[in-house]
Amino acid sequence: MNMNPRYFDLQVNGYAGVDFNQDNLPAEGLHHACTKMEEDGVDGFMATIVTDTIEVMERRLARLVALRQQDDLASRVIAGLHIEGPFINPEEGYRGAHPVDAICPANRSDAERLLEAAGGLARIVTLAPEMDKDLAVTRWLVEQGVVVSAGHCNPSMDQLDAALDVGLSMYTHLGNGCPMTLNRHDNIIQRVLSRAERLWICFIADGVHVPSYALATYLQLAGDRAIVVSDAMSAAGLGPGSYTLGRWTVEVGEDLAAWAPNRAHLVGSAMNLPQMNEVLKKGCNTTATRRNALTSVNPRRALGLPCKTEEL
Repeated sequence: MNMNPRYFDLQVNGYAGVDFNQDNLPAEGLHHACTKMEEDGVDGFMATIVTDTIEVMERRLARLVALRQQDDLASRVIAGLHIEGPFINPEEGYRGAHPVDAICPANRSDAERLLEAAGGLARIVTLAPEMDKDLAVTRWLVEQGVVVSAGHCNPSMDQLDAALDVGLSMYTHLGNGCPMTLNRHDNIIQRVLSRAERLWICFIADGVHVPSYALATYLQLAGDRAIVVSDAMSAAGLGPGSYTLGRWTVEVGEDLAAWAPNRAHLVGSAMNLPQMNEVLKKGCNTTATRRNALTSVNPRRALGLPCKTEEL
C-alpha cells in the first residue's frame, strides 16, 4: 500500500509566506505556494477568499482564476475556490477576523458578482443562514452546483433546519467563528452537532482553535461526516514570524497560534495538514484510517469528487 499522505484541503487562505487575499497576488507567489503544498502531500485544495468589500473580493477571485489558468501546477492542485463571506453574522465573536464594515446580508446581486469573478471555479460559499432572507441565496447557490456551508453564524434551530431543507450541506470550522462565552445548552455548536447526519462538519485540528480533547469529542459526535481543514494562512508551512491575511498583520509565536494583535480571536491557522495529522494522531488518538477519512476521503466526498485510498 502507498503510505504517502494525499491530503485534500477545503480551506486555504495562503501558504508558505504567500497570502491569497493580498491585492496583486504575484504569479510566482501562487506557484511557490502550490509547489510547497504539493511537497507537503496535498493533492488538491480550495483557495479561499475571505470577507472584504464586494469589489475587492471580485478582484482577488479574478486574480486567482487568471493566475491558475496560466500555471499548470496551480491548475492541477487548486481544485476550486472557497468564498468565505461576506454574508456572515456581523456580531462580535461570530464574525471572527472578518471586517465588520464589509459584512452584508446575503443578496442575489452580490452573490452573482462573486460567482462570475470566480470564473466557474466557486465550489464552496460560507454564509450565515440567518443573514439570508427567505434562504433565497442559499437556494440559488445550490442550483448553481455550489456547496453552501454555514459558518460565522448563529441560526436558531428552526433557521438551521430550514437551510438544510433547501440544500445547506456543510458547516465551516465548528467550534470557531463564535463567541468564547455561550449558553451552555442552546448554542451553535450543540445545534450543528445535533444535525450531524445531515451536514459535513469541518474542524481546524491544530490543537489551538479547538483543544485536542474537545476536538476528539466533536469528531466522535460528527461521525462519518467529519472533515479536517487547515484554514491555513501565509504562515503555514513556515513558523514563527510576522505574516498577513487580508487586512490583518499577525505575529505567529512558537506555539504556531495566529492571534489578532489584541488576542480577541485567531486569524487563520499557521499549521498545515501534515502537522494537523500529528495532532489527530497524538492528541486525539485517531487511527490511520480515520485520519485518512478526515483529511483526504471526506473532503472529496463532500464535493462529489473521486476519493483517494492511500493511508496517512
